[in-house]
Amino acid sequence: MENSILSSIRENAATAINEIIEISGIGKGNILVIGCSSSEMIGGKIGKNSSLDAAKALFETVYPVLCEKGIYLAVQCCEHLNRAIIVEEECADKYGLEKVCVVPHPHAGGAFATTAYYNFKNPCAVEFIKADAGIDVGGTLIGMHLKHVAVPVRLSVNKIGEANILAAKTRLKFIGGERATYVKQ
Repeated sequence: MENSILSSIRENAATAINEIIEISGIGKGNILVIGCSSSEMIGGKIGKNSSLDAAKALFETVYPVLCEKGIYLAVQCCEHLNRAIIVEEECADKYGLEKVCVVPHPHAGGAFATTAYYNFKNPCAVEFIKADAGIDVGGTLIGMHLKHVAVPVRLSVNKIGEANILAAKTRLKFIGGERATYVKQ
């Protein structure tokens, strides 16, 4: 793998993770979901060119930042594992998430989920999660794993490596109609 691609992944991922944390306002105890096509990051077609090197570059960039801030990383698996999520067991226990029995690998789960699984302290897989913010790297469709009202966020970078990225934060639902009063979010 070319060092220039890995450098680009690290540089853009560092910018993206710091911006989504700032823009979304997430902090200690919140969950950030990342869906990632390592194939797209290296210029390939989603699901066809898994790259553990690219996945590792992304993971090693975002995970320490999230850990430092006490934010849980939730990593979306690919469609072959029904988009299951890899999290630290502490996160699953804190939020009462139902665990499922699966271990991802690069061609069933994806390279990024595999990397997370083997680098988390106590990894586990869960079927559903409702994250507070997220980054979709390469069109992996993370929307199903965000809280109900997702708000698109524009970051200063629109790619990690060669993969297009989209980011989102969430907000509380507005309920009650025209006479209701809301708190600033």
